[in-house]
Amino acid sequence: MNAAVDNIYLPKLAVLDRVVDEIHEVRTFYWHFEDAEEQRKFRRFRPGQFAQVSLFGTGEFPASLPPSPTEDETFFTVKRVGSCSAALHALRPGDKFAVRGPYGNGFPMEDYRGQNLVFVAGGIGLIPLRSCIIYALAHRDQYRRIQVFYGAKSPRDLMYLPNLREWEQGAGVEFYPTVDRGDADWKGNVGVVGSLFKKPGVEVPVADTVAFVCGPPVMFRFVIKDLQALGFTDRQIVSTLERYMKCGVGKCGHCCIGMAYVCVDGPVFTCEQIKQLGEDI
Repeated sequence: MNAAVDNIYLPKLAVLDRVVDEIHEVRTFYWHFEDAEEQRKFRRFRPGQFAQVSLFGTGEFPASLPPSPTEDETFFTVKRVGSCSAALHALRPGDKFAVRGPYGNGFPMEDYRGQNLVFVAGGIGLIPLRSCIIYALAHRDQYRRIQVFYGAKSPRDLMYLPNLREWEQGAGVEFYPTVDRGDADWKGNVGVVGSLFKKPGVEVPVADTVAFVCGPPVMFRFVIKDLQALGFTDRQIVSTLERYMKCGVGKCGHCCIGMAYVCVDGPVFTCEQIKQLGEDI
């Protein structure tokens, strides 16, 4: 008898454990699979991969995986922007939904061993990069300098506050936060995230360095220019592309760009690859 083959389109039942409010309309949903074996298999995901989240009677949507495989819990951080994400936001602990994946190529963290890591995130762009940062810190002896540059609209829009506090205290990482608009309690930098590169005392290494960039399109474009001005090449800069990844396995064609399927060949690409695909940066 032939061994059973997993149906790549079949979501597996998951149970919501708890919900944490991050910022306005953004929440983190901690969950586990009903089947312990499914949970064990899912834990093999790589930083930068994504999963498909199914809400019964509503639909399915792709979501980044912000946890690191070095962590014990699985979770999604999702902004409420449509019917599916709204249905997820309406769930309460104990409610069930479904998940399939993980999908995509992820960030090749093994290839970056022995290099400096520079993370540049804007707003909810920290969601896909969080996994890489936590992974790198869990394997701190494998990398050289680790720098995190994180910008948000205001202090109230800073995400993952427990992580930010840990990074601010050192823990093997150089952390530089900024906001577009401060308030009475904000003592840090005010300005766009790229302005941090020019602050006194900030030195961004270029040789033997990979830069991770995720954020809104306008932030992305300016940060790329800032990094290039420092001497970074397109091959040294990596990011994720967002497209409507319906099937997740390169069959439906919804996420096709040029000759690439974002759900299979991505979502992680170097800037060089993004330009070759014909995307405007």
